Amino acid sequence: MSKSKTTAPAAPKALRRAPLALVKTDPWLAPFEPVLRQRQARLQARMAEIEQHHGSLLNYATAHQQLGLNHDAGRGGWVYREWAPAAEGLFLVGDFNGWDRQANPLQKLEFGVWEVFLSDAEYASRFSHGSRYKVHVVSPAGGKDRLPAALRRAVQDEETKDFAAQVWRPETEFAWTDQKFRPATAAKEPLIYEAHVGMATEESRVGTYREFAENILPRIEAGGYNVVQLMAVQEHPYYGSFGYHVANLFAASSRFGTPEDLKFLINEAHRRGIAVLLDIVHSHAVKNEAEGLADFDGSGNLYFHKGERGNHPGWDSKLFDYGRPEVQQFLLSNLRFWLEEYHFDGFRFDGVTSMLYQHHGEGVAFVGYDNYFGPAADEDAILYLQLATTLAHEFKKGSILIAEDMSGLPGLCRPIKEGGVGFDFRLAMGIPDYWIKLLKHTPDEKWPLGDLWHTLTNRRAGEKTIAYAESHDQALVGDKTLAHWLFDAAIYTHMHAADPDPGAARALALHKLIRLLTLAVGGEGYLTFIGNEFGHPEWVDFPREGNGWSYQFARRQWSLGDNPDLKFNQLGNFDRALVYLAREQHLLAAAPATLLKHDEENQVLIFERAGLVFVVNFHVEKSLTDYRFWVTEEGKYRVVLSSDNSRFGGFNRPDETFEYDTYDHQLSLYVPSRVALVLAAV
Repeated sequence: MSKSKTTAPAAPKALRRAPLALVKTDPWLAPFEPVLRQRQARLQARMAEIEQHHGSLLNYATAHQQLGLNHDAGRGGWVYREWAPAAEGLFLVGDFNGWDRQANPLQKLEFGVWEVFLSDAEYASRFSHGSRYKVHVVSPAGGKDRLPAALRRAVQDEETKDFAAQVWRPETEFAWTDQKFRPATAAKEPLIYEAHVGMATEESRVGTYREFAENILPRIEAGGYNVVQLMAVQEHPYYGSFGYHVANLFAASSRFGTPEDLKFLINEAHRRGIAVLLDIVHSHAVKNEAEGLADFDGSGNLYFHKGERGNHPGWDSKLFDYGRPEVQQFLLSNLRFWLEEYHFDGFRFDGVTSMLYQHHGEGVAFVGYDNYFGPAADEDAILYLQLATTLAHEFKKGSILIAEDMSGLPGLCRPIKEGGVGFDFRLAMGIPDYWIKLLKHTPDEKWPLGDLWHTLTNRRAGEKTIAYAESHDQALVGDKTLAHWLFDAAIYTHMHAADPDPGAARALALHKLIRLLTLAVGGEGYLTFIGNEFGHPEWVDFPREGNGWSYQFARRQWSLGDNPDLKFNQLGNFDRALVYLAREQHLLAAAPATLLKHDEENQVLIFERAGLVFVVNFHVEKSLTDYRFWVTEEGKYRVVLSSDNSRFGGFNRPDETFEYDTYDHQLSLYVPSRVALVLAAV
């Protein structure tokens, strides 16, 4: 009988985790996967901590319900609280107590929070809707009147120009009627109209929320846009900052009207099927102490980093300390507030590059992956952004989150579970820069179409992009709109529709081609800036000392676009036709464009997207007859959009009624110079 040989069981193999989905998409990220996983782990740990102490992230984002001025019906009065741990004393002052800086002291509670209670029984006749107030903060450096950190409304005195907080409690609450509106349904393919309420009127003054709702929303709807992105809503002391030096994060700017007026605007937009995004500024804040948060309690930091790290080197503003839990909670609560109180449908986050890196992107060329994950990365800010995207998507299903980032951080617009940061879209900031560079430095006949195609298609796989030819950035003082670059002085002298000026004809043609290519190729969403859809003739410059406090360039001349005798009207007609074509054909939801022909000699690009064939001839003079190219599908084709149509300022050269037959997978067309044709299968 033989003995059987026994062997020891094999040691279990160490389980190897599958790579993150983000790394699968981009293998170049493999060396940095530990950093991505560390970010995920840090977020999970922070979420667990928040849930342990607050129950949920949504409950955590309610600092505005605890801090600032809130009416407590149960206690029968107003409760005012402020976070100021280093302060020696706080006093509520206002017209209700004759601005007496000793009359109403706050009591210090735990965690650096101070509180005072004003009972309705004693103060109802003095402290009510419309009352103005501030908080007097005493620190070792002395006493200063400050605006409460979480105030809901700030108003400016016309004579002194001084800002004060204002009690806002109207007898009748605004009645919303948008309960059935869903941003995910309305703006599945975002066509964004970037707008500034104050400059939306043709008159030389500040426009209002109501005027925008009544006069501009119908234009946006008629233009085919399904999203309006509102700038300069968060209160800012200097109108000329374009809304980017925010002082009061929870206050809708009172220079445009009341909170109810803004709610009316948003409710009306929803009634028209238009989603509304807030251009939110969490990347920095105004350094003013009289109106803002800087050195609020005398400690030298509080909401912002201490010392030089708290100062933005290029923006003359203060930088938030995202690693401080109270600041994190304050900013997250700000997001919830705008979604909940005003029914915004999401945010365009300003200055994300500045947040992501401790160098803020200043003077840095992002040429390698080390730039994204090295020691310059601000891990506290990245954690905040992950919490922010999680909160917004959880609070409002289908909310739209757009990141303004020029660094190209991998995963910024991918879900957190995949290793990303959680945004839905990033702005294609390289596209408008490229168009301006071409117009400034390259003659038309030497435009490098290969480089152009690369710029329009160069985006990260799986990360959605908002393409645009120009936004407010390109139109601000010191630069010009694309129309102004193209037409130059002719924008004032040769804009009559019947004017045959060749320079104006060239500008008109290129303005249309630039927009068509940007929308059709550049991304999964599209954006234009208010008035630029019809080639607004001038830049944007708000009233300031340098221009004699003029409103000349802080308005929109709608009458130019409405006048059928002007080329502005023709440009507007083309924009509407292009946007409606994109909507009808679900162009932005389709896979990226496929290049069918790149003809550098004849200056022609032909590509396909969403079943449409786009033929673009950039040549300055050569019109092509019997121009042949391959198409994917055989059959009959017809022109569904021609930039040469006379309604768009063209010359009606191609016959738009003709049906083209393929022969051996080829089409043959007549393609005039500086013309784009869009064909669809019959």
